[in-house]
Amino acid sequence: MNKIFEAVVRNGDQRVPVALVNLKQALEMSEKLVFEFSHPEHEAGKTDIFVGREVLQKLM
Repeated sequence: MNKIFEAVVRNGDQRVPVALVNLKQALEMSEKLVFEFSHPEHEAGKTDIFVGREVLQKLM
């Protein structure tokens, strides 16, 4: 899958964008922070729908 995901971290009730990544890169990101990723059915950088790492793992 060559899909691009927006990776974000939460700061209170706001999402702070930190990277645009492919699926492999998303799953390799540190687990020390709780990342959320743009939903695979929506366009990265334009959606407000985010999912956790566990949803992306199902795409492998």
